[in-house]
Amino acid sequence: MEPLVVVLILVVIFLLSGICVIKQFERGIVFTLGRYTGTREPGLRFIIPIIQTMTKVDVRSTPIDISKQEVITKDNVTVGVDAILYFRVINPSKAVLETTNYIYATTNFAQAALRDITGNFELDELLSKRDEISGKIKEIVDKETNQWGIDIENVKLQNIELPADMKRAMAKQAEAERERRAAIIVAEGEKAAAKAVSEAAHTLAKTPGGIEVRTLQTLERISSEPSQKTVIVLPSDFNLKNLVK
Repeated sequence: MEPLVVVLILVVIFLLSGICVIKQFERGIVFTLGRYTGTREPGLRFIIPIIQTMTKVDVRSTPIDISKQEVITKDNVTVGVDAILYFRVINPSKAVLETTNYIYATTNFAQAALRDITGNFELDELLSKRDEISGKIKEIVDKETNQWGIDIENVKLQNIELPADMKRAMAKQAEAERERRAAIIVAEGEKAAAKAVSEAAHTLAKTPGGIEVRTLQTLERISSEPSQKTVIVLPSDFNLKNLVK
C-alpha cells in the first residue's frame, strides 16, 4: 500500500473521530487544551481530536430522591422525613465548571436544607403545612444552586414517619374523637326525636278527638297480633275520682 494512501486513511480516521452528535436534550461543553472554549448546541458537531474534548450535559428536568433524614422537630419529636426534588440545568457551562458533580452537590445541599427547615417546625405544623415547608426548602436550595447554573423547579415532602408510640397515641386520639362525634350525633338524634314526639303530643291534645283516634290506631295494631289480650278502653276524660264519689 502506498504511503500516501496510508496517510490519507489515517487523516480520515482522525477527522471522523472528531465528529460528535449532540441530542436535542443535551448541550456540549468544549474544552480546548483544557480551557473552556464554548457550548455546542444539538446536532452534528465537530471537535479537533486530541486538542479538544467535549462534556455533554443533560438539560431536561431531573428528579432527585432526597433520602430519609432523621429530624428533631421544634417540640422535640424525632421523625423521619424524605422528599423529592426536581431541577433543571439552565447554564450547562456553570454546571460543569463551578462544581465537580452538580447532581451530587444539589442532592447533598437539599438534604441539609430539609433537616434545617423541618427542624424549625413543630410536629403538628410539619403534618399540616407540607406545602409551606416544601416552598421554604425550594427557596433555600434554589438560591444556593443558582451559582451552579441549576434551577430548582419543585420540592415535595413525601413521607413523614412518626415514632411507633406516637402513632399509637394518635390512633387512640382519633378513635376517641370518632366516638365523641358519634355520641353527639346520637344525642342530637334523640333530642330531635323527643322534640318531634312533644310536638305531636301537643298537637293531639289540641285537636278534638285526636287522642281517641290515636288510641283506636293503637288498638288496631294490637288486635292484629295472634296473642290473647283483654283490652279495656276508657274515655280520655275518665277520672277515677268520679267512681269514688
